[in-house]
Amino acid sequence: MRSYSVIALLILLGGLLVMTPSAQAQKTAEVSASQSATTEDLPNWLSFDLELRSRTEGQTAINFLPGVSPVYDLSRLRIGVGVKAPNIFSAYLQMQDAHALALPVRFVASNMRDTFDFRQAYLRLDISKTTIFVGRQELRFGDERLIGISDWTNTSRTFDVIRTVIGNPDNRLDLFSGSVVQIRPNELDTTRGGFYLHGAYATLTTLVPHVRLEPYVLMKTPTVASRQGILGRETLVAPGIRITGKLPANFDYSLEGVLERGAFANDSIRASAGYVKAGYTFHSLPWRPHLQAQYDYASGDPRRDPSVVRTFDQFYPSNHDVFGLTDVFGWQNIVQRRLSIDFHPAKSLYVLLHGETFDVASTNDSVYSGGGGVLVHPPSGGFGSDRIGTEVDGALQYAWKRIPLLWELGIGHFWPGALMSANNHGAQLTLAYFQLTYRLKVGSGTSRRINSGTYSDTGGN
Repeated sequence: MRSYSVIALLILLGGLLVMTPSAQAQKTAEVSASQSATTEDLPNWLSFDLELRSRTEGQTAINFLPGVSPVYDLSRLRIGVGVKAPNIFSAYLQMQDAHALALPVRFVASNMRDTFDFRQAYLRLDISKTTIFVGRQELRFGDERLIGISDWTNTSRTFDVIRTVIGNPDNRLDLFSGSVVQIRPNELDTTRGGFYLHGAYATLTTLVPHVRLEPYVLMKTPTVASRQGILGRETLVAPGIRITGKLPANFDYSLEGVLERGAFANDSIRASAGYVKAGYTFHSLPWRPHLQAQYDYASGDPRRDPSVVRTFDQFYPSNHDVFGLTDVFGWQNIVQRRLSIDFHPAKSLYVLLHGETFDVASTNDSVYSGGGGVLVHPPSGGFGSDRIGTEVDGALQYAWKRIPLLWELGIGHFWPGALMSANNHGAQLTLAYFQLTYRLKVGSGTSRRINSGTYSDTGGN
């Protein structure tokens, strides 16, 4: 959407020019979960936000290649400016500069690098209980299993959409239509073509006591080629629901189920996916540990009928740590069993430990990556085993209170199963990382943030 890029640049330059010296001596607030500092020194129609992030990663077998063990740094700079008009209009612009340092070019993925570019640029209209966003923006719903920004990746994801939010923080409906933004590392990012992603996502928190209901319908309508090579339109309709809540005696739960039906050019679509999490918090123990069991499923294609597509389409998810910290696999043709425990040794310190096993749902379908691409193709006749592998992970987060700085480190180790070993992916993979994130938000140029059922003061969406 180049049409509003020039307008967005003017907003950014204007915002930087009117910043006063007093705004730079902001009062730092206590570090919160979102790691933000705030000040009211700016004019009430202007806001400014900054993010600096650096993550050093090391892998023992990148792309499952034995002996290929790079150590590299993923750097990210974001600068945002929000401007609020006197009545109901406001605008937001965010620039991004992301790089993969010391990583050989052949291993640099498309989500690692984006030279200085427009990441968000949208106009906002507030009328009573309705808010309309037009332009490049973030979309994130529920656990972000289907629609999310994938913030762990160095560039993360945005969408060129028209979005309408109706309701209040407790009960609301999000309607959107547009397309995902394609990252182009050396030129301006562009849309992937037209309006082909659509959705209606409801968030209901007061309908049932202690239960959060999120029913939704998602659609994709891009041009595709069927398995027979026939060009046509995909019409994918995905109704689903996410439910979270707390039970007596310190138990909690979260579950989500989604069906996919429609047409893939001249083929039909029949797929499904779901997960369930059940947890228990030990309030009587030090650090209040939380134990959780989890089961995930996404259908694969047994290839019995060439005119029916049964591989689940994960849309545009945030897959970090959904299937292990190594971030190898996606929510397609997979079965996961996970056991995890997390606890807080101190108010600003969070520790997470978990282990999981992975299998394919169908041995005749591929193993898919976190980005939805094919990681391992099945041989003729299908895989001889359904076991993808096993992984154990640990992660730590520490929020430094003096300044809005978040420290994170983690390590994950993946043991390939018989399926991977028999198909040239038998190298064990260890991934370790250390990440620092600094975020600063000042002013109130855009008065509310609307995201995943919550409203908060910030300049961004």
